Amino acid sequence: MNPMLQVRGVSHGTRTRRRLQAIDFDLMPGERLGLLGVNGAGKSTLLQLLAGVTKPDEGEIRVMGERFDNATARARIGYLPQRLPLYGELTVTENLAWAAMLHGLHNGTAHAAIDRALQMVALGDVRHRLAGRLSAGMAQRLALAQALVHQPQILILDEPTAGLDPLQTEQLRELLATLDSAISLVLATHLLDDVQQLCSRVLLLDGGHKRSEHIVAEGTDLLAHLRGSASPPTGANPA
Repeated sequence: MNPMLQVRGVSHGTRTRRRLQAIDFDLMPGERLGLLGVNGAGKSTLLQLLAGVTKPDEGEIRVMGERFDNATARARIGYLPQRLPLYGELTVTENLAWAAMLHGLHNGTAHAAIDRALQMVALGDVRHRLAGRLSAGMAQRLALAQALVHQPQILILDEPTAGLDPLQTEQLRELLATLDSAISLVLATHLLDDVQQLCSRVLLLDGGHKRSEHIVAEGTDLLAHLRGSASPPTGANPA
């Protein structure tokens, strides 16, 4: 079985201020991978590299065997950044139409993709509501729909439950848990429950370094692993 993502020796930042240092890992088909670490561990920087927002200064990222600068490789990825890419003055449907257009979807193809995405995130009833009038939980689901509208094979999520109340958090976790099992997922968080409920494997980041990785199973003591990994080397400059 070939990896969906291959990350080899990826570093980012100047020699005197490294945000990431020599990161290596694979993401397998259908795998749910968590990136866990305290604020400033380098999680968001790594996700921006995986999503193609920025390029590594060293190392290589391959998507299903293809170099990341290939347009086909980029089309296989959906990205939900921590800062939601929503326009408050546009409706739910108009925000999705904008995202569909950016992914090259037009006319009937775009309409079908929008309807499918709305159904996936259970926002069909508010499709004509302005995005600026959505609750925090609904806004997060709309941003998730934007990341899914072009049917990516890899979904990259940056702190998807940040800022949500306990009920909204649980609703979003339930939604993510029901995604098509064929979608591979990379989820960055500093919340242990996100990893425990959504991920099958976790990478622990600290100071821009990958400290360790672990299988996530019932009873896995993630806090103990996190504490054991939190010892950055001298001179590290996390993101």
